Amino acid sequence: MLYELRQYRIRKGKMKQWVKLFEEEIVPLQVSKGMVVAGSFTAVKEANLFVWLRRFANEAERTRLYARVYESEQWKKVLAPKVDAVLDRSAIVMTLLSPTRKSILQ
Repeated sequence: MLYELRQYRIRKGKMKQWVKLFEEEIVPLQVSKGMVVAGSFTAVKEANLFVWLRRFANEAERTRLYARVYESEQWKKVLAPKVDAVLDRSAIVMTLLSPTRKSILQ
């Protein structure tokens, strides 16, 4: 199992708009293409921090599903412009994680 932890900085005053976009448009598209979104979070003490987690069987699946989502017309023509309006792409932090043997996230 492979997890992808993503940390985003949302533009000032745009968190509510971002969460709505994420939950109502981004996640449904990704799930429809086979991705598993394991969780999403807003930070309690950082108003502009959004964190989410995706799960993949392995790196090959991650690569394949990335292509399905990010090369789709829905992503390129509809969602990417909306994302750019609320997300500071230059501040994205992405970490690939492998669960330990006793992790419940195996």
